[in-house]
Amino acid sequence: MHKSSEERRDFLKLTGTMGLGLLSAGITQACATAKPVSSLNHIQQQTLIPHAQKFNMSGYGAPKIETVRIGYIGMGNRGSGALNRIVYLENVEVKALCDIRPEKAQEAKKKLENTPHNPTLYSGGENEWKKLCERNDIDLVYICTPWNLHAPMALYAMEQGKHVAVEIPAATTMEDCWKLVETSERTRKHCMMLENCCYDFFELLTLNMARQGFFGEVVHVEGAYIHDIYDSFFDKSKRYDLWRLKENQRNGNLYPTHGLGPICQILNINRGDKMDYLVSMASNDFMLAPRAHALAATDADFKQFANASFRGNMNTTTIRTQKGKTIMVQHDVTSPRPYSRIHLVSGTKATALKYPLPGKISTGHDWISEEEYKKLEEKYQPEIIKRIGELAKKVGGHGGMDFLMDWRLIDCLRNGLPLDQDVYDAASWSAIAPLSEWSVANRSTSIDVPDFTGGSWKNNAPVDISMTKGGNTRIKERSL
Repeated sequence: MHKSSEERRDFLKLTGTMGLGLLSAGITQACATAKPVSSLNHIQQQTLIPHAQKFNMSGYGAPKIETVRIGYIGMGNRGSGALNRIVYLENVEVKALCDIRPEKAQEAKKKLENTPHNPTLYSGGENEWKKLCERNDIDLVYICTPWNLHAPMALYAMEQGKHVAVEIPAATTMEDCWKLVETSERTRKHCMMLENCCYDFFELLTLNMARQGFFGEVVHVEGAYIHDIYDSFFDKSKRYDLWRLKENQRNGNLYPTHGLGPICQILNINRGDKMDYLVSMASNDFMLAPRAHALAATDADFKQFANASFRGNMNTTTIRTQKGKTIMVQHDVTSPRPYSRIHLVSGTKATALKYPLPGKISTGHDWISEEEYKKLEEKYQPEIIKRIGELAKKVGGHGGMDFLMDWRLIDCLRNGLPLDQDVYDAASWSAIAPLSEWSVANRSTSIDVPDFTGGSWKNNAPVDISMTKGGNTRIKERSL
């Protein structure tokens, strides 16, 4: 019989983490690329931390901000795309732009020519971003940097009295996940992870259908990030300082939130249910190490990877929730496969599946017809899609979901509304990476998912998709 999280924690405290570490060290590693088990003991230890919530950020609406003043850090692919979108919104001011590369900061400012925005530039030094955070005329810091900088920048920005929107993952370690939660609660500043897939059209449709009971009791969900970006790991012009190749020296489900975020909202994770424990399994690495080692012999920039090991091609992580629901999340960004985020919702009355496209609905053995699907789509279309869905498609950003995300974030800040994604989501969704790393290294042993909400998940309200409040942030037509 499976012990509850509380029973397992009591047991582990009784036996001691040192004894557990010694036991783990004797277990054969799951695959050749796993790190020594002893070096990952700190991950398991972080799951034992009790959290006494200082202030509940779930459902919290910060004081209204009529015009949201924004500073952007990181002007690469994601940062420059965010600038392209924000110029369509009224009641925002871009006050500052930062990138360590002066040419990227200059290119970003050039995008804002012929707009009301005239931001100050920060670049050329590793700590220039701190000056941006320290300004007293910025309300929101929008972070689009390499992964290892996300948490340090978010933490510093909140300490300086700023709300934070941070690209995924919000943190790469359990320690930083906890710091984000504790800092957000103490400062009462929002920390939203920019999980844009929660705003994709089919995902929003199925969320509304789940809320209306179409699927019955949702029993099982699946998500994934299967995306062939293999060549980009080795392209120095695309990955500043080869940062993403460096990140992939960890062996786990390193980028879970694209698939996980939307299905967590459907299951009301952190808002009526919680992730209890997970099991993770990885294949060997069949592609990254051979290429990195070969490049190390001829290119000085790759010498640091001469003896490096990397995560396995495919990782499959399964999660059980407190209420007995199950989640499957997969990650593979090297194998030559068609793009897929999977998006499966399986209930007692119906099922939905996206990828391969188009999205499909079933109430039995077969998928319903295209005509029936269109009727359901019209019936269950979410309010945000009704209001600005077509405009979002024109603005763009992954088909419009990026614009929906930015518009909703700004609208919530302007109207003092709770955000759709709070710091507990940022922490628990991001934590899957280090937790899966520990599980892989420990022969796919289960590991608890901490309760970052301190127990408040039992009473937290689900994400509000009704839009009965707010929704008054206007969009500039520009060249739409």
